[in-house]
Amino acid sequence: MQTKKIALYVVVVFVLYTIINSPARAADLVQVGFEGISSAAQGVGEFMSQLVN
Repeated sequence: MQTKKIALYVVVVFVLYTIINSPARAADLVQVGFEGISSAAQGVGEFMSQLVN
């Protein structure tokens, strides 16, 4: 349990450091992440449509 807390704190500190140091790069990474989620959702939607047809 303690290891999970430490890992979470390390990730949060890294994310904050990245945002503060390079906001443009952080914005690019967020955009790529949302595009990936959008593509995955679209793929699931197409798959479900094909199952119905």
